[in-house]
Amino acid sequence: MVRLRRVKDHNGLSLRRLAAKTGYSASSWERYLAGRSLPPREAVEAMARLGGDDPTRLLALHEVAAEAWGTAAEHHGPPTGPGSGTDTPRPHGRALRITLIAGSVALVLAVAAAVLLAVRLTDGEGEAAAAPLTSSASTSAPGSPTQSERPRYTCRAERIDGRWYAGNSRTQKAILAEGHAGPEVAEAQCLLREAGLAPGAVDGIFGPHTKRAVKDLQKRSGLVVDGIIGPHTWKALRE
Repeated sequence: MVRLRRVKDHNGLSLRRLAAKTGYSASSWERYLAGRSLPPREAVEAMARLGGDDPTRLLALHEVAAEAWGTAAEHHGPPTGPGSGTDTPRPHGRALRITLIAGSVALVLAVAAAVLLAVRLTDGEGEAAAAPLTSSASTSAPGSPTQSERPRYTCRAERIDGRWYAGNSRTQKAILAEGHAGPEVAEAQCLLREAGLAPGAVDGIFGPHTKRAVKDLQKRSGLVVDGIIGPHTWKALRE
């Protein structure tokens, strides 16, 4: 449910628009997003397509949630008493158990969504993070540099299969925000320049100038203006 709410909010989708685009009523989506009922697989796939996201990940989370809901259903029957046959549990005890199970399901979904988001945010940044950390050893030869230089990026814009590429990265889905660094950021900076915007120096560092240029592009393209580069913003950059 957490991941579905994230897709809805990131793409600016209202409950009425979800109902019109997916065939499920607004009240149904309200229950799904609030975690009061488990959405069907078709609703999850429709949400993914509408938000331009990969349905595979959302369906994987759906399977985890479905299994947890199934476990909750199995434990709703009355337990067997130790001495007098079948003792029916008190209503308030059963409600507490259901509440605890629902909370466990929500926690599992939240952790899974956080892990997936962290993987997407760190995708492709390993090499950029490793290079600046290289330092000269204490036994380096006289006259050798004592500190490695930052990576230098160049913009070599060319159009391939109807999309623009600048020679630093071919990603179309990496999530970038202020504070990130690496070749994906340099690629975005080059493409922002090609679009006539001013991201600052092409240094591979996502700073305030780059964020402002991203917002200008999003505003011009009719996207959600949040200064974060995602699949929709990459599409606008490469068109």
